[in-house]
Amino acid sequence: MKKSTTLLVAVLMLLGLPGTYAQDAMQLSLQQSIDYALQNRASLKAAQNEEKIAKARTGEIRAMGLPQINAAVEVGNNFIKQKTLLDVSDFGGAPQVLDPFVITPEQLASGQPITLTPTYSRPNPGPGEGGLQAITFVQPYNGSATVTGSQLLFDGSYLIGLKAAKTYTELSRKTTTQTEIDIVEQVSKAYYGVLVNRERIELLNQNLVRLDTLLNQTRIMFQNGVAEQLDVDRLRVSFNNLKVEQQRAERLMQLSENLLKFQMGLPQNQAVVLTDELSEVEVDVAKPNTQNFNYSNRIEFSILETQRDLAALDVRNINSGYLPKLYLNARYGYSGVGDSFSDIMNVRAGANNMIDRNWFDFGYVGAQLQLPIFDGLRRHYQVQQAKLRLENTKFGFETLRQSIDLELEQASTELTNALDVLKSQQENLTLAEDIARVSKIKFQEGVGSNLEVITAETDLRQAQTNYYAAIYDALIAKVNLEKAKGTLTTK
Repeated sequence: MKKSTTLLVAVLMLLGLPGTYAQDAMQLSLQQSIDYALQNRASLKAAQNEEKIAKARTGEIRAMGLPQINAAVEVGNNFIKQKTLLDVSDFGGAPQVLDPFVITPEQLASGQPITLTPTYSRPNPGPGEGGLQAITFVQPYNGSATVTGSQLLFDGSYLIGLKAAKTYTELSRKTTTQTEIDIVEQVSKAYYGVLVNRERIELLNQNLVRLDTLLNQTRIMFQNGVAEQLDVDRLRVSFNNLKVEQQRAERLMQLSENLLKFQMGLPQNQAVVLTDELSEVEVDVAKPNTQNFNYSNRIEFSILETQRDLAALDVRNINSGYLPKLYLNARYGYSGVGDSFSDIMNVRAGANNMIDRNWFDFGYVGAQLQLPIFDGLRRHYQVQQAKLRLENTKFGFETLRQSIDLELEQASTELTNALDVLKSQQENLTLAEDIARVSKIKFQEGVGSNLEVITAETDLRQAQTNYYAAIYDALIAKVNLEKAKGTLTTK
């Protein structure tokens, strides 16, 4: 097959016909095909990005526990000043006045000291005086420049969230591993498909050469009067049918190569040459021991374990909502007022400025304790739901174990049956080759019929088809068994 393929490529390149390789063909073994796919498959790159997203999510949650610092600057115009009603009488109302007093002549004539005792009275308020009055304490322009900071001191949900984020990252990593295993399975099956089709085409080419030789010999025998025209026609029909089968196999070969390129993430116009040989592929029929099988070898089981851990953390996270939260808060800044925009932008501050200061600093530091008291039993029902989800995850382990056991038995049985069929088809192929060889010799010696030769050739082609179909089934069963055992590694 290698010689035929090399010759065909050389001829096409010399003639410049369609099908000429536009670029150098890639030499690919099965492992090289897998390695290329693990580097270039778009689905795997997307899974790897999801893993990076999960890591970034961990950093995002961790950042919530670090100091949060913000700064803000604001300047605004109170074009409609906010007012309030104020009862001025509460602040003393109108000012008190000294009541008039009189010194009588008698007091002066008595010669005694005169003692004056002044009295005061509040006059009746005039229009707009006393009672409720609309006043404002707002200046036309206000401004502020503030720096705020807060630090989370304790939050049970935050601590659980950190653990959940790490577990979620682990789940993403395992999901990526599952994608890698799926890619290994798909590339392996596609690669084996190309190997089988390549061997089948090689046999078809050999059959064509052999049948063409027999057809030419029969024509000579007919010209010499030894054979009949009917013998030539029968062989011609058989040759034409074999030629059509060869063309169909070549088209299927192209499709199988295209499938391999797709599974690898390789451009369809890239030529490939497979370096592995079908005869070098080993098929192990060892039956797995399901009693001592380590279920953790299966990535699906490992993923379910991580999902169980996430469900348990979800229960803890909801319960942590009953715990208090403690924050440390601080603020520092300046606030200013002014009659105009230019006035407020003309910053006059400083502790020593007691004349026309218009910006004043302020500061605050304190701790905030949040205590959950009653939420209408909302968190209680959330805990119930989370516990039920955790219980369902645990139920999934038994279902998965049973599924893995069945898959192991099925894959092992399929491989055993495939190898039995392969052995039988190999014997049939050997017998068909012998029958075809003997029938040809008998016909050439004149002791056999042309019909026997054609029948033998037809049976041989059928045996070849069955044989390579059995080889492909055995290889696919081998891959399925390795995946079922969890040994279809990416390394």
